[in-house]
Formats: sequence, C-alpha cells, structure tokens
Amino acid sequence: MGKSYPTVSEDYQKAVVKCKRQLRALIAYKNCAPLMLRLAWHSAGTFDVCSKTGGPFGTMRLKAEQAHSANNGIDIAIGLLEPIKELFPILSYADFYQLAGVVAVEVTGGPEVPFHPGRQDKNEPPVEGRLPDATKGSDHLRDVFIKQMGLSDKDIVALSGGHTLGRCHKERSGFEGPWTSNPLIFDNSYFKELLSGEKEGLLQLPSDKALLSDSIFHPLVEKYAADEDAFFADYAEAHLKLSELGFADA
Repeated sequence: MGKSYPTVSEDYQKAVVKCKRQLRALIAYKNCAPLMLRLAWHSAGTFDVCSKTGGPFGTMRLKAEQAHSANNGIDIAIGLLEPIKELFPILSYADFYQLAGVVAVEVTGGPEVPFHPGRQDKNEPPVEGRLPDATKGSDHLRDVFIKQMGLSDKDIVALSGGHTLGRCHKERSGFEGPWTSNPLIFDNSYFKELLSGEKEGLLQLPSDKALLSDSIFHPLVEKYAADEDAFFADYAEAHLKLSELGFADA
C-alpha cells in the first residue's frame, strides 16, 4: 500500500512551483547545492522509528538543533535560504528545507527526486547524536540508517553517493577536502573514486571505506560505479524515503 499524502491547497501547490524556481536560481548562482543537500539530509536523518521523533519537520530552524555538533556551519545554509522563505510564508519550513535538497540534486545534474508537500512544522528539536558518525564503520551505519531510520542496505550505499557533491571543512567536521574532482556535479564519480583507491587531494572517510569492506555494500558500490542510471534510480528512491521519514505513513 502506498503512502497517503495530506491534501494541500491550490495556493500551496503554486507556492511550491514558484519557490522551486527561486531555489534553482539561488543554488545555481551561489554554487551552494552541497550545503542545501546537507541541510535537507541532516533535517530528515534524525528520525527515530521507535519513538517517532525527529525527522524532516522544520526543526532545523531552531537554534537548539543548529547547535548540535553534527550541524556545524548549517546556519550558513539557513541564512542563504531565509530571504526566499520570507517570500513564501504559506510553506512550512519542513517542506521548504526538503524542497531545497531536491532542487540541489536536480540543479547539479542528478536525478529528479519526487516531492510531496504537506509536512507540518514541529517545535521540539530531536535529541543530539542521531546523525551518522563519519569516523565509524558499517555496523554504525546500519544502526543509524536501518535500526533508527528504518532504511535499507541499498539506501545506505545509494545515499552515500550523495557525497559526489560538496566537500568537508576542517572547522565543521574535522575533515578537509572533496570526495570527487568536480564537487558541484551530481554523478557516479564518488563510487568510481572509492574503487580506484586513495588519491592526493580527495577524501575517503572511514564511513566511505566501510562500503568497500562490507560484503553487502561492496557489490552495490561496483554496480553504481559501472552503471550511473542504476545509481540515479536507487538514489532518487532512497532520497525520497529519507525526505519522508515519519511523514504520510501508509
């Protein structure tokens, strides 16, 4: 059975379409797709299937959540977005932040991720410590993505491919550098780089290397490195699931 999405007004739908245009222009002009994807992911990735708390419900607008150690620098994304949000007061922050993530993937040449509006803003930030730790391995990834969020092994590898965009900043994460040689293009180069070994100037985090050493993850890395269409299809599905954690449950 599919998800049952809330009905939003015609005015709300029109605002989503207009907002997407504004987001495309901002992201292309500021080259800030990686920041927007990080904001969307970090907003959604706090969902806990057991307690049904956290998730993509706009709580990242709250200073308390921005102050979580995993969110260093996320206030930059929020600052860039706020002038656009002010143009569309009808939209929830929950929808707005997830829309920014979808547009970030699209603007950089990635797959089209479906978007369903209707998330309600919540006022209680999630507890700290729910986002994945880049210094840990496959057991930790499964604890976070499968046990906590309710996603799958395939989703873990596909979402890891989102590291094709952006770079780490020492002052935010303790790591420095991009994963790929063109960090503003969404493609399957993350997986190709992972398989080709470490290179001067490119980053491979312990959580990235875990994809190679795990018997379930590794074949998916090889599949996505060889077949970008397969990666795009699985990525779009995984991103959609992540952006809708706790939303419109069937």
